[in-house]
Amino acid sequence: MIKEKVLIFGSTGQIGKHLIRKLTKNSYKAICQTRNAHKSVFLKTSGSIGYIDIVETSIFDEKKLDQIIKDADICVNLIGILHEKNKFNSFLNIHTKFPALLSMLCKKNNTKFIHLSALGVENATNSLYAKSKLDGEKQIISNYEKAVILKPSVVFSVSDSFTTKFLSLLSIFPIFPLYHKGETKFMPIHATDVANLIYYIISNEIISKKIEVIGPEILTLKEIIEILLISINKKRILIPMPNIIAKISAMFFQKFPNPPITLDQFKLLKYHNVRTKNSITNFSIGCPSVIKFKDGIQKYSYNWREGGQYSVNNLINK
Repeated sequence: MIKEKVLIFGSTGQIGKHLIRKLTKNSYKAICQTRNAHKSVFLKTSGSIGYIDIVETSIFDEKKLDQIIKDADICVNLIGILHEKNKFNSFLNIHTKFPALLSMLCKKNNTKFIHLSALGVENATNSLYAKSKLDGEKQIISNYEKAVILKPSVVFSVSDSFTTKFLSLLSIFPIFPLYHKGETKFMPIHATDVANLIYYIISNEIISKKIEVIGPEILTLKEIIEILLISINKKRILIPMPNIIAKISAMFFQKFPNPPITLDQFKLLKYHNVRTKNSITNFSIGCPSVIKFKDGIQKYSYNWREGGQYSVNNLINK
């Protein structure tokens, strides 16, 4: 028996995949939005049979969005971008206008709304990414007082755009730059812990909250890179890069189709990504994260290790 219908935007992403499994396993129906149903047929096998539907629509087709939101009990928005690809896929459209539209339609149809924003965006006033995320939060709060806004620190998993990018670069280059001296602090959280939190919010009918979503430890960027190096059995020279050179390199790299870093990301890296004082967190509402960074990446970092999962060094470490 189906408990409730959960409409998921961003269902093919790292959090979405884990959330689908969690929901369908517990008798919730997952309605997965996609731009191209033919390319997303794998979603049908992402959870329990009979508990997944796929709907094809543009995220800016207001009429179709209204229709599918009306048919759902809960709407979850996981869509986000790390860099702008074109005028359509801009920070403004994806992080501000789209969440604002969803929040209005959810209020209109009395559908619960859970939105994924980002931690630490209040301080990064010179970052377009941060500004668009913060503006999206403000629009949601203004439109729908019952919405839940989740603000995660960096989310990691085998399909992220954070650790996998670093692992690829660290496996190739003997020297690696440390932006802002590698001192920026994070509280990394695994995608499964984020999915578990969303399920917890849904199953406990939590509304009208802004929750900072954090992992169980604080790590600097340098510490994160050092852990990644250990996980792939590599030694690299880590060099703090002067800001002026780092800025120029980021401006150069952002011209790539899939840039390792952009100027906006360089600006964002200046600000700590940890919980704020007296904030509500996943820990304080009774849903602590359990996967530590070192333990989490061991499950997939072998993809960047010489010899892979069954290398001699990997077997010795086990």
